[in-house]
Amino acid sequence: MADLSGASNVVEIFTEHARTRGDYRAVAIVPDPTDLTTTQWVTYDQLDRAARNCAVDLLRSCRPGDRALLLLPNSAEFVVALLGCFYAGLVPVPSSMPGRYKQDQHRVRGIARDAAIGVVLTGPDELNDVLTWAGAEHLDVPVLVPDVDPERLTQPFTPYAAHPRELALLQYTSGSTNDPKGAQVTQRNLLLNAHAIDTYLPVREGQRYGGWIPNYHDMGLMGHILTPLLTGRGTALMSPAAFLRRPRAWLELVDRFDIGLSAAPNFAYELCLNRVPEDSIAGLDLSRWSQAISGSEPVKASVLAEFSKRFAPAGLRPEQLTPCYGMAETTLMISTTSGRVPRVLGVDADALAAGRVEAADGTGRTLVSCGEPRHLEARIVDPATGDALPEGSVGEIWLRGELVVDGYWRNPGATAATFGNRVANTLDDEGGWLRTGDLGALADGELFVTGRIKEMMIVRGRNIYPHDIEHELRRQHEELRDTVGSVVSASAGADDTEGRLVVIHEVRRRAQDEALAGLAARMRTTVAREFGLRADAVLLMRRGTVRRTTSGKIQRGAMRTLYATGELEPLWADGYTPAGTAGPIPAGGRP
Repeated sequence: MADLSGASNVVEIFTEHARTRGDYRAVAIVPDPTDLTTTQWVTYDQLDRAARNCAVDLLRSCRPGDRALLLLPNSAEFVVALLGCFYAGLVPVPSSMPGRYKQDQHRVRGIARDAAIGVVLTGPDELNDVLTWAGAEHLDVPVLVPDVDPERLTQPFTPYAAHPRELALLQYTSGSTNDPKGAQVTQRNLLLNAHAIDTYLPVREGQRYGGWIPNYHDMGLMGHILTPLLTGRGTALMSPAAFLRRPRAWLELVDRFDIGLSAAPNFAYELCLNRVPEDSIAGLDLSRWSQAISGSEPVKASVLAEFSKRFAPAGLRPEQLTPCYGMAETTLMISTTSGRVPRVLGVDADALAAGRVEAADGTGRTLVSCGEPRHLEARIVDPATGDALPEGSVGEIWLRGELVVDGYWRNPGATAATFGNRVANTLDDEGGWLRTGDLGALADGELFVTGRIKEMMIVRGRNIYPHDIEHELRRQHEELRDTVGSVVSASAGADDTEGRLVVIHEVRRRAQDEALAGLAARMRTTVAREFGLRADAVLLMRRGTVRRTTSGKIQRGAMRTLYATGELEPLWADGYTPAGTAGPIPAGGRP
C-alpha cells in the first residue's frame, strides 16, 4: 500500500497504483445492483491511461493552475476528468448540473464565474445540455468529454508534479445558509484526509467503498471516490436518482459489491425505514457493512435505533452504525466513532434550550456522539464573545489542524471571518481556529453536534433547533413520512420580539380539506406536547416545494424568506398571508 502520509501529491499515489496493481478493478459504475451485467468496471491501469490522455487534451487550451468545471454524474467519465485535471496540473471544480430550476442554474453560474473557469468537462449523455447552457451563459471556453478507455499515448507524457501545499481542487460548499464558497483544498489536505479515513474507519482488506452521494458533495467526492482510490481500494457508485427512486438499491449495492464503508445523511436512513418493505429485508446481507456512516446533517438517535432493529434480520449489528461529523472546510473528516454502539445522551430539554448539556431527569431530548476529533483540535466557544466555554456548554465548534483547508477562493472577507480566529480568553492561544458555524458540546472528549448557528431559533426566550421539531413531526405523523419540512422563526412586525414559530411541511399525498385540517391540528398538538411551544402557523405543502441544496440539506433561510414575502403556495394553511392578498388565510384554509 502506498504511503499517503509521506507522498507529495495525489498523482504520485495514482501512478504508483497503476504500476503495481494496474489490473485491479478500481471503479464500478452500477446502474442497477440487481443486474450485474450492466456494471461498468474500470481498472487502475485504465484510469492512468485515460487520465494521461485527458491531461494532454486539457493542456491544448489550458495551463497548470487553470480551473476546470466538472459537470458530470457519478460516472467513469467523472473519475477520469478528476484525475486528468490532477495529471495536467489543473484545478478541478466539481459541480451539480445546471438543471432546469432557476436556483440550480444560479448556483452553477455563480460557481463558474467565481472560479473563473478555463474549460468544462462533461459526459457524452450530458454534452448537448451543457453546450446549450454554456452558450446561454456566454461561456467562451472549451467543452470536453474525456475518453474512459483510449489508446495509449504515442508520445511520453510526464504528469504535473504538484507541491504538497499547492491548490488541488475547489470544493464549493452546499449553500444551505448562504451563497456557496470555494474551499481551497490542497494536495496535502487530500492525502491526510484519505489517511485519516483509512485509519479511523477501517474496512476489511479487499472490500470497497461506495454509495450514491453526488460527486460534487464533499462526502461523495472525498469519502466515496478519492479516499478509496488513494488507499488502493475500489469504489462502487450509483446515482442519487436511483437511490431516491428505490432506496433498497443502496442496500443491494452494499451487499452485492462487498462495500465496507458507505455514507449518507440521516434522511437516507429514514427513507430506508419508510420505503424498504419489511418482507424484502431477509434477502439482504448487511453483515459486512462495517462502517454505515451517518453524517452531513444532525444524526438522530431514534433513526439509528430503528434502522438497527429493522435491518437486524439482514445481519446488521448496532456497532456498524457510525455517526460522523465533517465539512468541506476540513476537507471532510472532523470526528468519528467506529466499532461500537452509538453513544446517545439523554439531556434535559430546558437546559439544552439554555445552552447546557445536562442529564435528563425524565423525558428530555437525545444527542448522538459524533466521536473524537481526528487530526484536529476542537474547542467550544461563545460565538458572540469568542470566549472558550467549559465542558458541557453548548457553543460554536472551533477547529484547528492540518485538515483545515487554505481558506476560500478569492474571498478574503469570508476567509478572514471563518479562518484564523483566536480564542479571546486564552492568553497563550496561537490562533488559526476555524469557525464552523455549527453548535455543539464536548463531553468526555467527544463532539455532540446540536445544529447550525444561523438556523437556531429563539422563540419566547428559548433556543430551539428546527431539525428536532421536523424530525419529531415526521416520526409521529404517517402523512409526513418520506417528505421534508422546514420549521422557521418569523417576525409578526416591528414590535414583535418573541418570534413566531412557523411549521412548513410537505405531505405525502394530496387530501381533502377536512383531512388536511385534522393533520395540521395534530401537528400543533405534537409541537405543544413534545416541545412546550405553540405553532403560530402551519403550512402543508406539495412534494418538492420545500427548498433544499444540491446535497439535500433544507434551505431554511430561503423558506423563511418565502414565508415572510408571502410567496408560498400551500395546500392548506393558517396564520399565513400569501402574496397579493389583503389578509391572512383564515384558521385552516386554502389560499
